[in-house]
Amino acid sequence: MADIFESSDSQRGAFELPYAQTRTFEGPFTLKRGGVLQDVTILFETYGELNEARDNVILLSHALTGDSHVARHDMEDVPGWWDILIGPGKSIDTNRYFVICTNNLGSCRGTTGPSSLDPATGKPYGASFPEVTMEDNVKLQKMLLDDLGITQLLAVVGGSVGGMMCLIWAAQYPEMVQGAVTLATSPCLTSQAIAFDVVGRNAITSDPHFHGGNYYGKEEGPSVGLAIARMLGHITYLSRESMIRKFDVETDRCNARKIETQFETEFAVGSYLAHQGSKFNERFDANSYITLTNACDFMDFGDNVPEIAENLASAKCKWLIMSFSSDWLLPPYQSEQIVDALISRKKAVSYINIQSDAGHDAFLLPLQLSTYGGLIEHFLNHLHDSQATAQKQNRDIHFVADRHEMPRVSQSSGEYVGLHDGFGRSHDGRLDFESILELIPQHASVLDLGCGNGDLLKRLRQRSGKSRLMGIELSERCIQKCVARGLDVVQKDINQGLKAFHDRQYEYVVLSCTLQTIREVEYVLEEMLRVGRFAIVSFPNSAYLPWRTRLFKDGRMPERMSEIGGDSARAWFNTKDVRFLTLADFHDFCDQKGYSVRRQIALDTVNGKKVFQNPNDEASMAIIELSR
Repeated sequence: MADIFESSDSQRGAFELPYAQTRTFEGPFTLKRGGVLQDVTILFETYGELNEARDNVILLSHALTGDSHVARHDMEDVPGWWDILIGPGKSIDTNRYFVICTNNLGSCRGTTGPSSLDPATGKPYGASFPEVTMEDNVKLQKMLLDDLGITQLLAVVGGSVGGMMCLIWAAQYPEMVQGAVTLATSPCLTSQAIAFDVVGRNAITSDPHFHGGNYYGKEEGPSVGLAIARMLGHITYLSRESMIRKFDVETDRCNARKIETQFETEFAVGSYLAHQGSKFNERFDANSYITLTNACDFMDFGDNVPEIAENLASAKCKWLIMSFSSDWLLPPYQSEQIVDALISRKKAVSYINIQSDAGHDAFLLPLQLSTYGGLIEHFLNHLHDSQATAQKQNRDIHFVADRHEMPRVSQSSGEYVGLHDGFGRSHDGRLDFESILELIPQHASVLDLGCGNGDLLKRLRQRSGKSRLMGIELSERCIQKCVARGLDVVQKDINQGLKAFHDRQYEYVVLSCTLQTIREVEYVLEEMLRVGRFAIVSFPNSAYLPWRTRLFKDGRMPERMSEIGGDSARAWFNTKDVRFLTLADFHDFCDQKGYSVRRQIALDTVNGKKVFQNPNDEASMAIIELSR
C-alpha cells in the first residue's frame, strides 16, 4: 500500500549540504522595493562539468521552500528534491550539462535571509529584513554567474515560483538565455492563491511565540503558526482527485495514522496535514516563509495577454511551457496566457497541458515524469546540439501511429506502400504531404493545424531552413514527438479558433486531413484566412467512386480511413470523422463564402497517383489552396 504521507516534501530536510558553495558580495545591494542589504551571500550547488565551450550551463530555480540541493551528487549523498529528473543519464543529464541551483534570497538554507546576521547589529535580521522580490532573486543569480565567469545559459529551468524567475531571466537578459523551461507557473498569482498566502502569514504572525518576528534566541518560536501555514500550502499542492486517491481509496479516511502532534488527527487527511506541518518546522524559518510568500504575491508580469506580451517583448529564447490539468493553485489558463503572449510576439514556443490528477505538485512527482521529463530532455538536446540530436531522435524514438500517418508512395518506384512497416518509421513520403509541399514556396512561414507527429513541419524545416514554422495539436503523444524533433508546437483546440495569432501572421495556414474531424468548420476556415495569406486544406473525398460503389452494392459504409491512411480499425462507430463531404460540396461552400480556389491537387491515395480527369469521382483526397 502507498504511503499516504509521501509528498513533494519527502526528499527535503534540514540535513547538511556538504557540496554547497557560497559567494558573498559586498553591498550595498539595493532591492526593488526600496530596501538595502549591506552585503549578500548566495548559496548554490553545481552538478556536472562546465565544458570547454562553456555552452552547457543550465540555471535551475527552485519553488517556494526549496533549496539548492536539487539532486544527489553521489550514492553517499542524500537525494535531492528533483532527484527523479536530474543526474547522470536522467532527463537533465549531468554527464552532458553543467547545472547550477541556487538558494533563493530571503530563504533559510544558506542565502541571506531573515535568520542571517545583520552586519550592522551582529544579530539576526528578524523583522528588520527588507522586502525582496523575484527580480531581486534574479539579480543575485546574475551576480553569481558573473562571478563564475558564465556569460551564456543554455536554459533556465523552473517550476512554480522557479518558473516565474525564468520569465524574468528571459526578459531581463535576452542575449544570455537560449532556452526557458517552465512548469506549473504563472505570470502572477490569482487572488485565490494570494488568499492562501495571506491566511498562512496571519497564522504565523498571530502565533503568540512570533514576538513581532524577533523570536530568534527565544525558547520557542512560532511553530504552530508555521505548521498551519504549511498545511494550507499542502492543500493547494494537491487536487480533488489526488485527495480522493490518497485519503479515500488508498486508506480508510477514518483510520488515521497516529502520530505525536498537537494537531487534530481524527481523519486520514488531518494526520497527513499534521505530519507535513510538523515536518516543515524541522527545516524552515517562519520569517523566511513570510518573506518568500510576499515575494511571490508581488510578482506581476501581467494578468492579461497584452501586458504579458509587453513584459516578454525583449525575450529572444525558445520556450517550453508545461502546465498540469488538475493544478488549481497556478491553473493551466495562466500558462496559456504566457503562451498566447509569446505567440502574439512571434516567439518560438512549445506548450502542453499534461493530463494529471496530482495537482500543482505534479511537476515534482514521478507520475508524469515520462511526459515532462521526456519533453525537457528533448528540448534541451535540441538547444544544445540540434542537428545531431534531431537525427538520432528521429531514428530512435517510437510513437504509436496517429491519424496523420497515411499511405506513402515509394519515391524510387512510385508504387503504393502500406501504412507503416513498424511504429516510429518516418512517413516523409506521404502522398498528400508531397502535394502540399508543391503548393508552399520554399521560405514561406507556415502554421500547421492538427500537425500530428510533425511530419509535414519536419519536411518544411529540412527544405526551408530557418522559416518560421509552428504546429497546433491536441494529442499529448504527438506533441512529445514534435518536441523530440525540435519543432515548435502548441496544444490548442482549433475549434476554438486562433485568437492568439495576429492577422496575416503566417503566409500559409495548413489543415491537413483534419477538416472532416472539426465541428466549427466555417469558423476555423475564417480564422485560417485571417491568420494566413493563404490556406491549404486537404480532406477525403466521400464521392470517390469505389466508396460509393461499395455503399450502393453492399449497403455498408467504406472503412474510409484505413484506405487513405488511418487506423484500420476505424469503422463508422469509432472514426474521428464528423463530416462526410465531397470535392463538389467543398467547391460549393467556397463559392458561398467568397473564397478563391487558387490551386487544386486531386489524389487517388489508394492507387498512389494524381488525378487530372473527373476528380469528384476518381480522387479519394483533395488538396485545395484558398485565399480571399
